[in-house]
Amino acid sequence: MTEANRNMGHSGKPGTDANRDPITGEPGAHPVGAGVGAAAAGAAAGAAGGAMGGPVGAAVGAVVGGVAGGLAGKGVAESIDPTAEDAYWRNQYPYRPYYDKATSYDEYRPAYQYGWESRAKHSGRTFEEAEPELRKGWESAKMRSKLTWEKAKAATRDAWTRIEQSVSHTGSGRQ
Repeated sequence: MTEANRNMGHSGKPGTDANRDPITGEPGAHPVGAGVGAAAAGAAAGAAGGAMGGPVGAAVGAVVGGVAGGLAGKGVAESIDPTAEDAYWRNQYPYRPYYDKATSYDEYRPAYQYGWESRAKHSGRTFEEAEPELRKGWESAKMRSKLTWEKAKAATRDAWTRIEQSVSHTGSGRQ
């Protein structure tokens, strides 16, 4: 098997499953997780640096914090295996209290994906704290699902909680 074939994603596009870093080419790049972590940590570090060192301290703090936060966000995002999560929820969704046998897994899948992806983006926040933003974002995240937010919310929360518990038990996520 060639390197190109090993890196061929489900979509048939090279590198889609490997999440290649655009700079280094290394697998496992999660630009959303890294960007979210960078923004959150950069803001916090910049504020702390600004309080201690004025505008220059704020600028240096933002850069250092952004790098550290980006690495932390990337770590949480990399700990999530979308294939494993999809398989888990495909198997488990019929046993969930919100299950409706008239609704296929394909309708629920975007809600689960939204949950596991959103947990990485909102690291450090509870589901309840992030829920107003999640509600607003559901229309664009739901793909072809016909679930309303009220129906999708429970599945989204389930996937969020699974990732949250995984991160809290291992310190950085699934291994």
